[in-house]
Amino acid sequence: MHPLPAKQLLLQACRGLPPADHPVLRCAGLLADLHERRLSAAAGATGHIDHHRAQLVHDIDTWVAMELPKAPRDAHLHTETVGTVVDRLAQFSALAYLTLVAAQDDAVHDAAQRLTELAIAYEHLAGDLAAGRRRLPNLTGTQQYED
Repeated sequence: MHPLPAKQLLLQACRGLPPADHPVLRCAGLLADLHERRLSAAAGATGHIDHHRAQLVHDIDTWVAMELPKAPRDAHLHTETVGTVVDRLAQFSALAYLTLVAAQDDAVHDAAQRLTELAIAYEHLAGDLAAGRRRLPNLTGTQQYED
């Protein structure tokens, strides 16, 4: 079993630093790149980017379903999959970087705050999943809890 990567590694992957050999980190880096491309894309020209994002989110969720221990049925249900959380982290990372380059101090602070809060929430989710205290929404036909 491979655990979910630490939030620091995930944030580094979103900033383009070479990820360790972990599928979630590889997908996070690709998602951040797609979000950066999406920010500069013409209105209505994001369909291909969003399709690729959806595939990466699915890849993360499939990996999580195969690699992490199954949660008991009575574990609390999380509202999002790990893939959607990583996608939002990649989005906030891209926005924070763009804001850092082009915005005023208040906007930079707000973007950094959102990114930090979501990274902490990811860290808590990863710990809860590893400990079996939380389960994820079902993927199409994939059982996320032990019988």
